[in-house]
Amino acid sequence: MAHVHDIEHDHDHSHAHGHSHAHGHAGHDHAPKSFGFAFAVGVTLNSSFVVAELVFGYLANSLALVSDALHNFADVIALLLAWGAAWLSRRLPTEQHTYGYRRASILAALANAGLLLLGVGAIVVEAVDRIRFPAAVAGTTVIWVAALGILVNGATALLFMRGSEHDLNIRGAYLHMAADAAVSFGVVVAALLITLTGWFWVDPVTSLIVAALVLMSGWGLARDSVNLALDAVPAHIDFADVRDYLAGLDGVSDVHDLHIWAMSTSETALTAHLVRPGGFDDAFLHDVCEELSHRFRIHHATLQVEASRETCRLAPADVV
Repeated sequence: MAHVHDIEHDHDHSHAHGHSHAHGHAGHDHAPKSFGFAFAVGVTLNSSFVVAELVFGYLANSLALVSDALHNFADVIALLLAWGAAWLSRRLPTEQHTYGYRRASILAALANAGLLLLGVGAIVVEAVDRIRFPAAVAGTTVIWVAALGILVNGATALLFMRGSEHDLNIRGAYLHMAADAAVSFGVVVAALLITLTGWFWVDPVTSLIVAALVLMSGWGLARDSVNLALDAVPAHIDFADVRDYLAGLDGVSDVHDLHIWAMSTSETALTAHLVRPGGFDDAFLHDVCEELSHRFRIHHATLQVEASRETCRLAPADVV
């Protein structure tokens, strides 16, 4: 669950059938807490750059520049979606949305991946047509505009670098910008070749390379976001390691009904039933939640402690 500040608490309650249930949030942090400034700067810089690429790409008759502009426009939309999702994820839970709106970040990542893949198709169609009918390109103009793209996209990528390891939504923004910086570099190289050799076919071929790079980044983002949308175990967590850790806890004889899924692109939840004939205490539950947070980055754990496996209808492995 996304928090605007670190919290650390546990609470428990007993059930009439003798089982005990506990739920905890272990303290965790995000660095930085908000990427609002990064999104604002990124959207402003990239929107301005899209206009510049479209204008100068048209004047220079460069498909590579125009296709990169369309790609950057998709990235502006992606940044806006990610920004909106980040804002929604900080809204408090309601009686209707008891987890808040944290899954908006997963939907944004999925939409961003779709935009990238659609952009690939448009670039490929135009590039193939330009290969069949080559056209002159003003190489010098392309070089200067693409060089500006390296600065704009590189600076924007740096703004999201710190959060790219722990948040798929932020990682999507970071990968978009880092890939764009690399693509702009490729456009510069292509324009230099055209200027020196007069090989106008280099322009559409560069567009195809752009499309390949976009496809690679978009495919990985699509795969990860679809998995999260389907409640798959997040890629950074080994299910067997978590199960073995819980099974090895003092006094625990069995672990069942274990589920691990993403609440958002940056937070993971867990529910599990622990058979512990000796019962439970606050210190035990607190320590388990702390360890799940620090060892596996699972910040929202809900544990049910039971005296016997036989009394739980969810114990069989084929029951969800």
